[in-house]
Amino acid sequence: MIYRLLWYFFIYSFLGWCGEVCFAAARLRKFVNRGFLNGPICPIYGVGMTVVALVLGPVQDHLVLLFICSVLLTSALEWLTGFVLEHLFHQRWWNYNDRPLNLGGYICLEFSLLWGVACLVVMKVIHPLTAELVSLIPHGVGVVLLTLFMVVLVVDVSATVAAMVGLHQRLRQLDELAARIHAASDELGLNISDRMISSTERFQDLRDDFAIRTADLREDLAGRAADLREDLTERAAGLREDLAELRAKQEKLLSARPFGQRRLLKAFPTMTSSRYAAALSELRRRLAVRSRKNDKTDKKVS
Repeated sequence: MIYRLLWYFFIYSFLGWCGEVCFAAARLRKFVNRGFLNGPICPIYGVGMTVVALVLGPVQDHLVLLFICSVLLTSALEWLTGFVLEHLFHQRWWNYNDRPLNLGGYICLEFSLLWGVACLVVMKVIHPLTAELVSLIPHGVGVVLLTLFMVVLVVDVSATVAAMVGLHQRLRQLDELAARIHAASDELGLNISDRMISSTERFQDLRDDFAIRTADLREDLAGRAADLREDLTERAAGLREDLAELRAKQEKLLSARPFGQRRLLKAFPTMTSSRYAAALSELRRRLAVRSRKNDKTDKKVS
């Protein structure tokens, strides 16, 4: 039983990945690896269809009941997956908030009904062929292949989780840098304005006394003005250096191109972050700019 279920998982994960790639290609007119993992599989499809085949096999001859149960099962799986991913990584990988009759943006009626129809097709047409295909694989060869697939899957999951954690940390660092840059800019502006106000007030006081102690204050006035200018210049220069350093760090983070993170951003174009929305938006903007440049370069070469 486990042997067959594992085969169903990998087969339907691959078919689901093919479906996602075809859907993306039809919309974007180019290949995009829409899988959650790096390899050509979408585990959520594998798990979903394996559960449907296992649980709903007894009712596959009752189309209405099969459809309703398929809608409920696949919707529950999609909602649970989206909820867990968001609360683990503080990022929403898909979002149906722009579609009517959605539940928290994790699922919506339109796609739930689509999954129900897909399950009908799979259970009545594809699954019998899949079961027959699995039966044709020699058991020894099947065990070896499944072992290999499992090892590759574990490695792929580890790499993907590392990329997700890295993306989360990168967004956090960008958010912190943006806050520090904003604070430093405010401090620079306030420092200059405060110094100017203070200087004006001091000069006004000195001018008020100027008529009384003209000779004594002339030298003091010049000295204070020079000290204030020097202090203001030094303070502004220090703040500008801090700003330049922070912006250099920000640019380095924005310009970095880790493959795993870049692939995730392309694979999930509607992904949002509950904590670092501005940082994610800037990363996407940079990615879009690079993508347009690469497209222009490819056209020139061809």
